[in-house]
This record gives sequence, C-alpha cells and structure tokens, in this order.
Amino acid sequence: MSDIKLSICIPTFNRAAYLQNALSRFETHYRFDFPYEIVISDNASTDNTQDVAEAFARKGLPVRYHRRATNGGSLANTVSAFHHAVGRYAFYHADDDFLVPDGIVEAVQYLDANPDVTVCHAPWHLYDEVADKDVAQFYTVDFDRKFARRNFAEVFQFIFERHIFPEVGLYRTSVLRSAWVPRDFCFWAFSYLAHFLDEGAVAFLRRPLYRSVTVSSIDPNRQQAGNEQVMTDWDKYRGGLEYFLYLGIKRGAIANSRDARAAFEQKCKIFTLNRMAVAVRFWAARKDYIKAYELYTRMAIGGMVDHPELTKLRDTLPLMAGIQTLAWHAASPAGIKRLILAGVSDRSALEDMLRQFGLPPDIEIIDEPRAHDRERAESTVVFVPDGRGYDRFVSLGYKPNLIFTDRDLVQHVVV
Repeated sequence: MSDIKLSICIPTFNRAAYLQNALSRFETHYRFDFPYEIVISDNASTDNTQDVAEAFARKGLPVRYHRRATNGGSLANTVSAFHHAVGRYAFYHADDDFLVPDGIVEAVQYLDANPDVTVCHAPWHLYDEVADKDVAQFYTVDFDRKFARRNFAEVFQFIFERHIFPEVGLYRTSVLRSAWVPRDFCFWAFSYLAHFLDEGAVAFLRRPLYRSVTVSSIDPNRQQAGNEQVMTDWDKYRGGLEYFLYLGIKRGAIANSRDARAAFEQKCKIFTLNRMAVAVRFWAARKDYIKAYELYTRMAIGGMVDHPELTKLRDTLPLMAGIQTLAWHAASPAGIKRLILAGVSDRSALEDMLRQFGLPPDIEIIDEPRAHDRERAESTVVFVPDGRGYDRFVSLGYKPNLIFTDRDLVQHVVV
C-alpha cells in the first residue's frame, strides 16, 4: 500500500514551456506536509516535454513521467494520469494552470476527516499571470456543503441555483476507475458528479483549490480550452444535467412523475440558456455576430429575449451581422479579386470592419470605378446599399448573384 497521500495528475501534449512553468511552482510556491507525487502523462509529444519532466525529477521533485505511444485524445490522456496515480487522493492539474496550495491542503484534511466523501469540489480563481492577480472567481459557495450518498435531488437543486460547474475537485482515487469513463454527448463534469454521488457523499468546499490562468506569461493571447467549450458546448451541458437526473431516477432518488420530469426539464432549459448567454458574449467579443445571432434566436424562443447579454446587442446586431455576412459572401466564391462599395458614405470605416470580420487582404476594396471593365466584373463582388443600382450593375456585366443589397444581408436578422 502506497504511503503517498496526494497524486497531482498533469496530462500534457507538446506544451513543454507551459509544463516547465507549472512545475517550477512546486519549487517556489507550493509546500505540502504530506507525501505527494506529480503524475505526468505525455500524449506522445514531439517537443522536449520528456526532457522537462526528467529535469525536474533529477532536481528532486516527485515526478512520475509516463509517455503514451500515440496521441489518444485529451480524455484518454487524463485517465492515463489518473490510472498511474498511486496516492489516496488525486487532483487534475492542467499543464498551463496553477494550484492554490492552502486550499488543496484543506481539501485533503476534509477528505481525511470524512471517509464517506468521494470528491471535494470547489470554485476556482481566474488568474492573470502577467499582472499576478486573481481577476474573478468562477462560482461561489457560501460555506462547505456535504451531500449524502445518492442525494441527487438536493445536489441538482444546488447546481441549478448556484450555477455550479463541478470541474475542479479532489478525488478519492478508489472511485476513479468507475467514475471516469467515456462520456461524449453528456458534459463530463455533471456525468462524473453523478457517478461520485452514486458511490458516496460529495462535498462542495468554499475555498478555491485552483487558478485557471486567463493571461499567461508565456503567451498572453492564447485561447483557453474552457472558453472554447462554453462557446459551443451548451447542449452538452444540458446533456450532462439530464444524465445526472437519469441516474438519480434509476436509483430511486428522484421522482419520476410527469410533473417532476417537466419541472426538471424546465430547469435544464434555463441552465442551458444561461450558458448560451455567456457564449453570446464571447462570440460578440470575437466579432462573430453571425454565431451570436444564431444563439440570440434560441435564447429568444426560450423566453430570454430580455436577458442583459441580448439587450446590449439588440441595437447593433443586425448591422454587425450584415457586414460580417457581406465579408463572408465576398470571400466565399472562387476567383474573387475586388469588392466594390457603391454609394457608401464612409468607405474607410466599412472597409476596416470588413477586414475585422475576415475579408482576406488579397480582395481589393474600392469605390465604384468611373469606367467598368466587363472582364474584371467576372471577379468582382458589388455592394449597393439601397438596392437601386442593382439593375444597373447587372447591365454592366456584373454577375446577378454577386451583387448584394442591404436587404440581402439583413433580411433574416430579425431582432
């Protein structure tokens, strides 16, 4: 039997610089008064990841390095790290994030004192490494909460009311084999929470255990995987909640009447729509107003047309989506070399926006020329704002389906 108390599990792939940064914190910032190990699972990296891991091991860090022969995807690599762990407890550590060591210590003490608890979940900080400060906290727990085994109804209500995502947790390794299994359509954190609750009690602790790095000193402009998820995975979130409820029903812990199912269905819907609202904000920040509008329609039909994220976009969304659509239309056909903006009062401003929305630099943007060349018309897109010049451009040899008006671009953006 291993005397290791904690296994800190780091799956990684081709991110040697980030791994170096993460491991250096074990030398400079973290102190644990119990035996621990750092389990690294390398998903067949082609960079110097192995050299980094072995260098820290030589310096005395308790690094256990394991290399997969092939890249099996992120879930398989995470499970690889967990399965190689020999500690009593295990903690997932992304290779580009940091720990809150005092929170980890408290969670270990909590599990020691509560042998019936299978997992301690906790909030996490959003951390700006460049400024060296926590900028926000992802959800809050007012006080440590413990839920008895198979208390699915109360845990679901807790998640719904607090909008909790159980992504950060300290796990009892004895239940990992049954809890971390492949799930795709159902968001893993809710699915695995159902498994942990099926095995024993679960706890939600007030103190954060983790720092999710939003601005990295290595690459301040890097995209976060979590942000990518929230922009696309809202239906998986709903699937995870439904999975959680299903297991509760099968265990006899949740009512299965028509009224009860309808109430849970409504709560899953509300939770999902609120996640869509976050996605709307992220897509708008990326200047992808077409995707923001698609989510706008789903939120509106779900009864959230007055959600703050929608109201602040409502006035500008048709215009922005229309300009982005023009950029898309101009960039899509083969062989396009020019975009004529006919009768546009501020061509410079519109050109700047079209470029921001993805119009390639090799497509020239011009005012309407004084003389029209039928040969060049073959490779030209035309924008005529009010549509009154449409027939004239057709008569000049421009292709009918490469001439766009305001109506073409915004007719179907209805707010």
